[in-house]
Amino acid sequence: MNPQLAQTVNLPVELADTAQNLLDFAGNQKIFLFYGDMGAGKTTFIKALCERLGITDDVTSPTFSIVNEYIGTSAKIYHFDFYRLKNQNEALDMGYEEYFYSDAYCFIEWPEKIPDLLPEHYTKISIQVLNASSRRFVFENI
Repeated sequence: MNPQLAQTVNLPVELADTAQNLLDFAGNQKIFLFYGDMGAGKTTFIKALCERLGITDDVTSPTFSIVNEYIGTSAKIYHFDFYRLKNQNEALDMGYEEYFYSDAYCFIEWPEKIPDLLPEHYTKISIQVLNASSRRFVFENI
């Protein structure tokens, strides 16, 4: 069984601590897969993670560009949103391997769109909407 950590967030201000808890839980892992329904808060949580990693740039969803790159004080981050991919070949065409195996942080929204391309080891983040202001986060190291 893979190690897991579950946490409920009731207020947006709690996201910073939850982001730090995720980074601590993940250890040296830099590949993060985000699962959750549309509007669950994946991008919002990634913003909190980026802030924890020293990113001062505006963090936005790369829905149309597929990937955004951020450079912080101590980390490089690639933020992917594969929602619009029609098939896995589009990720192949963009050279996903160069990103995933670059030793930079990779935050991947909608990884279910590229199931055959996922790395062997990663941290899975599942976000469940409990109500309008509460979310349940489950972290799992795979």
